[in-house]
Amino acid sequence: MKETIHNIAIIAHVDHGKTTLVDAMLKQSGAFREHQVVNDRIMDSHDLERERGITILSKNLSIRHQGMKINIVDTPGHADFGGEVERILKMVDSVLLLVDAFEGPMPQTRFVLKKSLDLGFRPVVVINKIDRSGARPHQVVDMVFDLFCELNANDEQLDFPVVYSSARDGYAKRELEDQSDDLEPLFSAIRDHVSPYEGDLGAPFRMLVAHIDYDDYIGRTATGKVFGGRVNTGDNIALVKQDGRVVTGRVSKLLGFEGVKQVELSGAVVGDIVTLAGFEEVGIGETFTSAEYPEALPYVSIDEPTMAMNFMVNSSPLAGREGKYVTSRQIFERLSRELRTNISLRVEKAESSDSFKVSGRGELHLSILIENMRREGYELAVSKPEVIYREIDGRLCEPMEYLVIEVSEEYQGTVIEKLGTRKAEMISMQPMDGTTRLEYVIPARGLIGFRSEFLTDTRGTGIMTHTFHEYAPHKGLIPGRKNGSLIAMEKGETAAYALFNLQERGILFVGPRVEVYEGMIIGQNSKENDLVVNPGKGKKLTNMRAAGSDDSIRLTPPQTLSLEQAMEYIDDDELVELTPTSVRLRKKVLDGNERKKFDRIHKKSSNF
Repeated sequence: MKETIHNIAIIAHVDHGKTTLVDAMLKQSGAFREHQVVNDRIMDSHDLERERGITILSKNLSIRHQGMKINIVDTPGHADFGGEVERILKMVDSVLLLVDAFEGPMPQTRFVLKKSLDLGFRPVVVINKIDRSGARPHQVVDMVFDLFCELNANDEQLDFPVVYSSARDGYAKRELEDQSDDLEPLFSAIRDHVSPYEGDLGAPFRMLVAHIDYDDYIGRTATGKVFGGRVNTGDNIALVKQDGRVVTGRVSKLLGFEGVKQVELSGAVVGDIVTLAGFEEVGIGETFTSAEYPEALPYVSIDEPTMAMNFMVNSSPLAGREGKYVTSRQIFERLSRELRTNISLRVEKAESSDSFKVSGRGELHLSILIENMRREGYELAVSKPEVIYREIDGRLCEPMEYLVIEVSEEYQGTVIEKLGTRKAEMISMQPMDGTTRLEYVIPARGLIGFRSEFLTDTRGTGIMTHTFHEYAPHKGLIPGRKNGSLIAMEKGETAAYALFNLQERGILFVGPRVEVYEGMIIGQNSKENDLVVNPGKGKKLTNMRAAGSDDSIRLTPPQTLSLEQAMEYIDDDELVELTPTSVRLRKKVLDGNERKKFDRIHKKSSNF
């Protein structure tokens, strides 16, 4: 019997069980040997993915089951990595929409589903975690149907098949009353509702590039779906570039997917998802074709960035001590390499020669890039994130976010009050088993710095997710940070005696015996103004002693800021200094006298 090829993407909100379901499908399809030791979350292979428990990069795998070859693309669930999802949707023929049986559809679910419906896919809806306490699968199916209606799904798409599952325990059902101990109902739903790709095997070869990578042994590689004809190792083919140029070359190697591993192939046919090597200059969205008929395939549109930051050379007195790559040329080369695979990113030269404006989908999108650069040995400074404005029909418009918050009833008043000052408009408010679900449309700049406040106000119990909604007319002034900073007055080393006296002034970011410099931010002032302090002041020693005067100094542990917290904290006149081992805060102008002149000339921005 001829094997059929089914190409699917698994899309879901963060932590709805997407990667766990992929694990279970791999194990039950026989992708691993008996008794083979397999880690959980097999597809989260990147260090940052394992540390944070989220999928950042789209990844391919393939399983075989009863005459089917199922090519699966595991996609990120966070909207900041939506570009990863958009670029792979051209590779698949349908999607599995995974939804938590308690939480229901969330903002990222809406974002990715809209993209797949626009391409005409008929999703298979999987209601996961049906064994979870408080699960309400029937109600969640109704919520999914309402979401399809909101997104203008057609009649065929509204008649979506539903599978109920517990990815953790490895079983699925077509009806809740059914008995099942494996994922066979899910595999049968894929067979019945995901049509195999029916391209023309006799047509000229065409393949659309959706992902590129580099291998030390075979060079640049390109992954995509074969839309027509066939290709074999050693064939002479053409590459149609985005600017219309045609480049010819030879296929040096073909790789396919078996489970999570890549295996060498002699040839590939229409419908296959394969990796091709032999061309050094290839970009995402370009088309491989037969040399005789070089015709490009249309590529899916990618949403534009909504937030920007300035990446610049670190100019602090401690520059160059911890980083391996510190010059503007090295930083620009690294950003240029990132542009080859990170299609949602934009890089352009800023006003200063040692500064670059980097635009992305959101704070997380940019912070993951910065964290990767730090781990590779780069040292740099970054400015406060800023939203990207547009002029639409003669009016200044700004990006709006669709925000969903789940918070305990005792904290909802505080959260509603805080969001009111940030120009958020409430869409709905629903009680949910002791918690309240709040849905808002809020300016993207209103979310900058809000996450840390939100976690503090809700004692770490609140859940907050958001995704891009639309561009809308500018909403006016949003108050910035209320507290000033504690700024070191001179270069030196912090002393416990000085910090003991300073901790009454606010929250400290550094502990004793830490090297600081003039203009470095060592804490948050409890008042609105910036305060210049001397954290290196030691206790004067005399030959006189008094009872109790030499009691041991007790310091409150300093608040260590993560990269994301530092990006949210800084104001317009401040920077985050980043090295492979340190995250420091500083003023743009380090010298105290020069800083006063700078403040007089450039009044502090009030967030537009």
